[in-house]
Amino acid sequence: MPWGRAGSAALLLLSGRVISRAKARNPSPTEMSVEPWASPQDQAAAEDTHTTHSASSQDQEQHPDKLCLDSFWSEVETIRQGSGYTDLDCTRRDSKQSEEGEQEEQWLADAGLSDLINEDGDDVEKAVLLSTLTRTQAEAVQRRLESYTLSLRKRNKPPPRDVRDVFNSPIAQNLLPDAQQSEDVAQVSMASVNKSPLSAVTPEHQRGAPKEEFFITDVAYCEQAVIFLKQAKLPQNKILRRKEDGTLPRVICPKCRLGVTRIQDLSHTDMKKVRQLALIDMTALCDLLELEVKRHKTGKRKIAESSFFGVPLATLLENDQKIKPNTTTPLFLQGLLSFLEKKGVDSEGILRVPGSQSRIKLLQQNFETNFYSGQVSWDEVSPNDAAALLKKFIRELPAPLLTAEYLNTFSAVRDITDLKQKLHMLNLLILLLPEPNRNTLKALLEFLSKVVSREKRNRMNLWAVATIMAPNLFLHKAVPSRLTEGAEKGHAEKAADVMRLLIRYQDLLWTIPNFLMNQVRKMNENSNRRYQFYDRRIKNLLRKIHTDSREKPDKNTSEPCRTVKIQVGDQVSGTMEFKLNINSRASDLLAQFHRQCLRSPENGKGKMRRNGSVAYPDCALYEVGGNIGEHCLDPDTHLLDLYNSNHGGEWVIKMKPNASRGL
Repeated sequence: MPWGRAGSAALLLLSGRVISRAKARNPSPTEMSVEPWASPQDQAAAEDTHTTHSASSQDQEQHPDKLCLDSFWSEVETIRQGSGYTDLDCTRRDSKQSEEGEQEEQWLADAGLSDLINEDGDDVEKAVLLSTLTRTQAEAVQRRLESYTLSLRKRNKPPPRDVRDVFNSPIAQNLLPDAQQSEDVAQVSMASVNKSPLSAVTPEHQRGAPKEEFFITDVAYCEQAVIFLKQAKLPQNKILRRKEDGTLPRVICPKCRLGVTRIQDLSHTDMKKVRQLALIDMTALCDLLELEVKRHKTGKRKIAESSFFGVPLATLLENDQKIKPNTTTPLFLQGLLSFLEKKGVDSEGILRVPGSQSRIKLLQQNFETNFYSGQVSWDEVSPNDAAALLKKFIRELPAPLLTAEYLNTFSAVRDITDLKQKLHMLNLLILLLPEPNRNTLKALLEFLSKVVSREKRNRMNLWAVATIMAPNLFLHKAVPSRLTEGAEKGHAEKAADVMRLLIRYQDLLWTIPNFLMNQVRKMNENSNRRYQFYDRRIKNLLRKIHTDSREKPDKNTSEPCRTVKIQVGDQVSGTMEFKLNINSRASDLLAQFHRQCLRSPENGKGKMRRNGSVAYPDCALYEVGGNIGEHCLDPDTHLLDLYNSNHGGEWVIKMKPNASRGL
């Protein structure tokens, strides 16, 4: 994408212009019809629920019933009275608010932009980072820089650099996006969706059918918010929108031709860049939606005497990986969840009905002593006692599962009115979680989803599970919370609403949006060309770089052939040739690989089944190098598009790791 000097000037505008859009928006959320994204299991459950439930049960789906709300406040009271929670209202002394300016400094460091406040920082490094940002993302960075500079002046400290020096440098002027162009690209992408016949208003005779939403990931979420806020002011658009009634629609994220990228599909190096860019986009989105979020950091705590409870997740995993390498969630948690999936999901009132306190205490002691030796007798464990231990494990973590830094931001999602913007924010927040927290949360949500799927047996619908679990995730002694300020129905509903979104849309939330993947690729491309920035004729070279970046292999070449490496362990054991056409997908390449293995048994690693067929190890096609580190490809990836987007990358077939880098 070509960049112009106008972007630099636009970035110097005050943020008031952006915020004024937010104030003018219509609070009614949009609704767009689409086909389902959710997993088949989830879709089937949703359809079954809709067709079989009566009008009264539909009302229970829209809002929590009195039993759910009573259970919510009962859970809050249990947490208050639990061990170590007697001073829940005095948590502020356990949490340290950052000094003025420290939050901005930490934010810039987390976003990979600390060089912007370093007087000796590398201009080339700044250019590589800034070149990936959209207009609205760059505005968010500028606001943090201005706030940081202002805080230094208040403390009578000289600012390292004027913010205008950063955005007015020759490199930045050539690389930062043109304001109008950035918005035009987003408008075109959004317009293509709005033209879809599925985006029309639901006909009156179909109002009873489950709603559906269209989830776009090709455009930065903050840029989508800019467009949404503009459209919300247009009177003709109000006719096309209906107020959200509380039911959760099915959601689809249409696959691009490069397929869906899930969190575990990227290398650690690229995931670090994803987190930096996600933080910038999330901050820009918060600015637009006027969500003021203060990050907290937990103070030092004494080391827990327990083997499981009150122990940091990273420590638990470090110990468990000595027993079971590559494990991604604590073994104790895996044991609890496995037992509950077998014995607890059909128990009426599971999670809601409290266990016996005396039995729970004995059970905890038994686990502490005998879990690793394998001498725990699960047959004697009550499902309700195990469920109580599960909740205790989550809430007694020394830092919140959602982290002290982002717990308040997760909570703020409940104040967003539009469903898609809620999901945008949650998607970015999931990407920002540390890997142990993200994997543990995913394991917990998968279990909760199974509980909801057995609602007919256990009498625990989505609202019931969400209201029970919300206090355990959103209340923590290390971070102040407004959740307990009065037992109002609204507090419970809003907290439970975020929880049910996490449960309902977990498959969607654990994906990396296309716009972040494009930004990571662009960052890698610019980083690979960084030596060209040092030439004196920088403007000509920058122009040449952008021209080169738009040059792609000739798409008219008839069926180009690609050499694919076959890797066993760390060694490349062979290669195969694959002809590309416009319909070639990664699944086709893998099918050819398996056919070749059948013809050459000495090269195959398959195992013969009883029926005579051959079962192969779980192999996948990886994209390695070029403008990406390592990327496990979706089977639906169109390979000719991949070939054109990353001509310098290699393709490697290898076994998937037993436990991937994340869930």
